[in-house]
Amino acid sequence: MTRFAWVVLAAALLGACASTDDSLVDDARPAEVIFADAEARLAAGDAEGAAALFDDVERLYPYSELARDAMLRAAVAYYEAGSPTQARLAAERFLSFYPNDPRAAQAQFLIAQTWYEEIVDVGRDQAATRQALDALRETVRRYPTSDYARRAQLQYDLASDHLAGKEMEIGRFYLRRGHLTAAINRFRTVVEQYQTTSHVPEALHRLVEAYLALGVESEARSAGAVLGYNFPGSDWYAESFALLTDADLAPGDSGRGWLSGIYRQVVRGEWL
Repeated sequence: MTRFAWVVLAAALLGACASTDDSLVDDARPAEVIFADAEARLAAGDAEGAAALFDDVERLYPYSELARDAMLRAAVAYYEAGSPTQARLAAERFLSFYPNDPRAAQAQFLIAQTWYEEIVDVGRDQAATRQALDALRETVRRYPTSDYARRAQLQYDLASDHLAGKEMEIGRFYLRRGHLTAAINRFRTVVEQYQTTSHVPEALHRLVEAYLALGVESEARSAGAVLGYNFPGSDWYAESFALLTDADLAPGDSGRGWLSGIYRQVVRGEWL
């Protein structure tokens, strides 16, 4: 091939690349113009295009004042575009570079949201729920006086309830099949780790059921006592009370197991 032919071929290839991938060509506009264009696209609903432009501001003008703003705005744009992984990475990068920025709470909360919105139904794996809990807890811990902390606390409670529901589902599954020790471990997790959730009354009742089936009357009585003290008017306590009565037992502390410890703490106020 002649030298002229090589030149023509190279020019053709470069032209094809330029026509199919605009990202290979740097934007020569000032940072302010690119940033304004990105904001306009975001307002118009083109979140994906906006995110790319915010990234360009950071890439082309890394030492400009707008680069910091663009980093966080890119995270927001990716989030609105339905790209949680990219949104999370952008927000994490913002926190690593600017941990003391007044908008750090927003970045941390955004990370939590990318996990929170991936929470699936209670019948499936809960990895995203645990990630959401960690990120929401971090929002409350690091930025306790921010508006984001209040919103994070609410979502934390909802996510905790979700995880507790998963533990209950598995526990009931084991209980129905007679795997009593495995069931007890699940219900115990709910009582000890998710004490503020709506699943605690049932968990205590199921513990009464499981311990009675095992013949561990002391723990069954303690579970019934804790249930009766905390939820005296609940249907779960009525059912537990009937089970204990049928076994010629009554709720109360009669042992030294883990539930007896909870009974002494909650009912008697003995913390030592």
